[in-house]
Amino acid sequence: MCGIAGFVAAEGSLPDRDVLRRMCDRIVHRGPDDYGAWFDHRAALGHRRLSIIDLAGGHQPLGNEDGAIQIVFNGEIYNYLELRRELEGQGHRFRTHSDTETLVHLYEEYGEAMTERLNGMFAFAIWDSRRQELFLARDRFGKKPLYYSCSVRGASIAFASELKALTAMPGFDRPTDGAALADFLCLGYVPDPKSIYDGVHKLAPGHSLLWRASGVSLRNYWELRFEPDRRADWKESVERIRALTVDSVVCRLMSDVPLGAFLSGGVDSSTVVAVMARHAAGRVKSFSIGFTEKAYDELDYARLLVERYRTDHHEETVTPSIHDTLGTLVEHYDEPFGDASAIPTLYLARMTRRHVTVALSGDGGDEIFGGYDRYELGILENRLRSLFPAWFRRSVIRTAGRYYPKLDFLPRPLRWKAMMNCVAQEVADAYFNSMTAFRDESLQAVLSPAMRRSLGGYDPREQFRRHFDGLGHLSVLEQMQAVDVKTYLPGGILVKVDRATMAHSLESRSPLLDYRLAEAAARLPPEYKIGAGTTKRAFKEAFASYLPPVTRFRRKMGFVVPIREWLRTSLKPTFESLVLRPEMEEYLSLGAVRRIWSQHQSGLSNHSVKLWYLLMLAGWAGRHRAGARSWFEDQRAAAAK
Repeated sequence: MCGIAGFVAAEGSLPDRDVLRRMCDRIVHRGPDDYGAWFDHRAALGHRRLSIIDLAGGHQPLGNEDGAIQIVFNGEIYNYLELRRELEGQGHRFRTHSDTETLVHLYEEYGEAMTERLNGMFAFAIWDSRRQELFLARDRFGKKPLYYSCSVRGASIAFASELKALTAMPGFDRPTDGAALADFLCLGYVPDPKSIYDGVHKLAPGHSLLWRASGVSLRNYWELRFEPDRRADWKESVERIRALTVDSVVCRLMSDVPLGAFLSGGVDSSTVVAVMARHAAGRVKSFSIGFTEKAYDELDYARLLVERYRTDHHEETVTPSIHDTLGTLVEHYDEPFGDASAIPTLYLARMTRRHVTVALSGDGGDEIFGGYDRYELGILENRLRSLFPAWFRRSVIRTAGRYYPKLDFLPRPLRWKAMMNCVAQEVADAYFNSMTAFRDESLQAVLSPAMRRSLGGYDPREQFRRHFDGLGHLSVLEQMQAVDVKTYLPGGILVKVDRATMAHSLESRSPLLDYRLAEAAARLPPEYKIGAGTTKRAFKEAFASYLPPVTRFRRKMGFVVPIREWLRTSLKPTFESLVLRPEMEEYLSLGAVRRIWSQHQSGLSNHSVKLWYLLMLAGWAGRHRAGARSWFEDQRAAAAK
């Protein structure tokens, strides 16, 4: 795992070596082991290395035999030895044992089509000096980040693993993107391909980019297609899922440094650890985080697996504190990011890094195999939807939902107001409502007049409707999965894990997001995923003998932190000093914010998700304006007086 940055200088100018160094210094946490740079008369490529494989020969940038092709690469290619043998048979000669050199020769042989041959997580940039072309590529699911911009003064194009590297360029003066800010207040993250800055983009998952002096072209080289085989045999399907999962885990055990695994006690991470224990050389190192508040603690479930497989287990019990992590959250996430489970993820990454450099995780299992409770609820809502004609749903049921009490204190299946509102709508709108905090009127109310004008009619809901276009032939479960893979997985889950682990120079690997396994899961009939009273049905059956029964059948929990309580107690002065300050009127209508804040403080309403998003926005705005972590320290000190 590493960090990359670089640029092609504007026509008629030479690349500035100091600028590249400043860009790479901003992402030193991604690669503390080595710095490398390469320049010619037009391009500059920089690399920060976290040494994982070929410790002696993995220095970057790395070129081909005559140096005409240069690469900087972040990630791991798990089939690189197979590709290397193939390339050697075609006459290519290697001088290192790194996967990076395999990419150079693969580009020589196949050009842009090289991406289809890769199994791994990656973001890389290749400069072809003969053609005067820059080639960027990102892995299929977006595990590794890659930003780019053609709007920075002094550069024809610039790229980096993180936004903070781009903002180090002297010509960077991009304004806030109003549509991206609206997306964040809805979703809690800025979805691909947007960034929080106008004119700066994420290279979308499964895409590559080719820059020439004549312009930029984007190519979508892969997309997960849900094509269920309705005739699939249950037993054969389960066996195939088991075999592919085992292979996906085993190929990710490749490392020249200490390796372990996150263990939450849930089905996904427990399966990964169980497979590792059966196939790894030596005892598996496992890592768990627990909480002093037992309602949020899963350590007992993690210990069940530890006892079964005798792992070399490490755990910590913490009392999460936003005061300890606010600066880290804003510093390392670069954009507003609203998933509060980033806090325990940071604690887990910090503890794990004391012992290993690489950790496998269970990320992606819910999206691929159908594990979220909201999938079950979406199926139920769709069954109810099918009982009524559209005119009845849009008039009678919608009206009933409007006047039914909210009942926030009940579990979601018992909140009939939300259920009626979703049944009254089509699948795309119901999904959008289930995934968003601010939306429609509440979004417009909380935005400042200037921000509302900047939207120019943009509606985040329309974006999600477009994601559902062309999916009508699929079951409602598959539609939700397909949209999650394009939105929530890369924008929320994978961003959270990448930034939290890289903040501590820890590499995270996600075997359940091996594209071969995902494609096999996408061919499963929906009843093989959710049915017989359980989620992830085929996956759980595949590993029934690997896991304790209580692990297989308990409901998903996930990292939960007590945001609602914090906002009424310890976090109250921090919120008021950060969010309600006059400078935030650039983004927000503070009158609307104060109304939401007062309702939450009264205890009659739970606006914790909305208020947390606002706090993360204010934190980003403060960091963006002040340009120094000390800004947060000053604010915390002021709030404590």
